[in-house]
Amino acid sequence: MQTPYNPPHDPLVILHDDADVIAVDKPAGLLSVPGRGEHLADCLIMRVQKVFPHALLVHRLDRDTSGVMIFGLNPHAQRTLSMQFQERQTKKMYVARVWGVPEEKAGTVDLPLIVDWPNRPLQMVCHETGKPSVTDWRLLKDQGETSRIRLIPKTGRTHQLRLHMLALGHPILGDPFYGHEQSQAFPRMMLHAEELRVKHPENGQSLRVWAKAPF
Repeated sequence: MQTPYNPPHDPLVILHDDADVIAVDKPAGLLSVPGRGEHLADCLIMRVQKVFPHALLVHRLDRDTSGVMIFGLNPHAQRTLSMQFQERQTKKMYVARVWGVPEEKAGTVDLPLIVDWPNRPLQMVCHETGKPSVTDWRLLKDQGETSRIRLIPKTGRTHQLRLHMLALGHPILGDPFYGHEQSQAFPRMMLHAEELRVKHPENGQSLRVWAKAPF
């Protein structure tokens, strides 16, 4: 299960900033927003606001996921960007290392997800009451016992990529919630939000933000 909270102290990596938008590379192990309790106060939004006091939250990444996160620098930018996420107008691409090698080179996972209430914050597949959840995937590299996968979520459910890869029989390496002893024996979860494309909230032009996976 999830380990005690010991966030990294990496310096803030700014990927893009202008009058309306700031994008940064979130390190693995850092919460996107504060958790409950003083020991969970340190988080990315707090660190960003120390440099950009007007930064407003638009979306989140799991604590153990690294990669691109974008913030609005005024209420209009926040609303516009948030709406793009809600209406699935953004384009997100992740890179993951997983246990094993898929037999196919690419595919789509379409499995509905819902919170596993007795075991929160875990999620689970549920065909009766789960919310629609779809992920496209492609094999990038066969690394023997493990492989490198590109993941493109079509929906934005909690733990979606983690559960969908688990359902394929290829859990993400280092995932503290889902997988088995061998797949979990890694220093971090090997999931990284590598690319995000949105429409700029001021001029509507395409904005692409990219951060290389550190694994």
